[in-house]
Amino acid sequence: MPPGTVLGILGGGQLGRYMAIAAQQRGFRVATLDPEPDAPAHQVSHHPVVAPYDHRPALEKLASLCQAVTFEFENVPASSLEPFAERGVAIRPGPKALATCQDRIAEKTLVNACGIETAPWRAVRTESDLEGALAALGGSGILKTSRSGYDGKGQARVESIGQAREAFARFGKVECVVEGIVPFRMECSVLAARDVHGTCATYPVCENSHSHHILDVTVCPARVPETAAAAMREKTSRIARELEYVGHLAVEFFVLADGAVIVNEIAPRPHNSGHLTLDTALHSQFEEHVQCVLGWPVRPYLPIHPASAMANLLGDGWQGGPPRWDLLADHPDVRLHLYGKETARPGRKMGHLTSWASTVEEAERRVRRARADVFGT
Repeated sequence: MPPGTVLGILGGGQLGRYMAIAAQQRGFRVATLDPEPDAPAHQVSHHPVVAPYDHRPALEKLASLCQAVTFEFENVPASSLEPFAERGVAIRPGPKALATCQDRIAEKTLVNACGIETAPWRAVRTESDLEGALAALGGSGILKTSRSGYDGKGQARVESIGQAREAFARFGKVECVVEGIVPFRMECSVLAARDVHGTCATYPVCENSHSHHILDVTVCPARVPETAAAAMREKTSRIARELEYVGHLAVEFFVLADGAVIVNEIAPRPHNSGHLTLDTALHSQFEEHVQCVLGWPVRPYLPIHPASAMANLLGDGWQGGPPRWDLLADHPDVRLHLYGKETARPGRKMGHLTSWASTVEEAERRVRRARADVFGT
């Protein structure tokens, strides 16, 4: 699709914001839909549409404006894509990827069908499934809602059938999965982009650390053996092919003590761990997503530094008063990104810091030290 084409984006958060900026830098126009009037993506959109994701007239308006549509999070209702399909708008990633990745049961089934290992799991569709599922996993596990969970929401560790029933009731008795607890050594993610011709490019493996189930710091490349890194990249490409994927995605992995790798989750969109590509790669994950969605060929990921790191900035850091942004002047190798969110709430992603260095240890030290200075911790 030529410059001047209008790209529609369902979702107005920071991922949609960076997609919009990447599209505009290449001469494309952007239309966004989000229920929040001041959503980060609306702030940089040519055509902001303020409405819920299931509002048919608003979806029809967006569909009338754009020639291609994408989404910034996987929990967009599948029915929201109908007006775009009716008008012949290119939907990328396609309905198969969206339907699979917004349902943990479907996602894990697809991954296993590809011959790729996950943590042991069982589907829980009714309360009567709980006892057998938990017993099959050794009596304990992690109960997760099959849909709509993210950043630790909609999941609970359960050590008994009583705890499982309580959590299932708390989740509204919706369909869930129980996952066996895996003693992993490290969490990693692989970023990949796949174009309309089926060519897939992967980025060096990212190493992720979490705090309270929310991504805290990412470093790249991950400190894993090359055999493990190669396995993760190959499995990611295989999953993208099976999903008939067009656009950018990320696959999260657990690395076990013996070096084996198993899939945790698929994110059918740019990913938080890929934010470091904004400053440390020749083409960011958002550029590649837009490139593929609009029908252009994927390009190889080219890191421009030997090592890089990213640290999330959560709303918790604002609770003690305004951050000391002036202290970033003491950190010339650290770059600040803020998402335009007015209200800082605990756990809310407000922005991130990136850095680069000759080693991952130094890159990580720089972002952690800068964040500590800014927030006084």
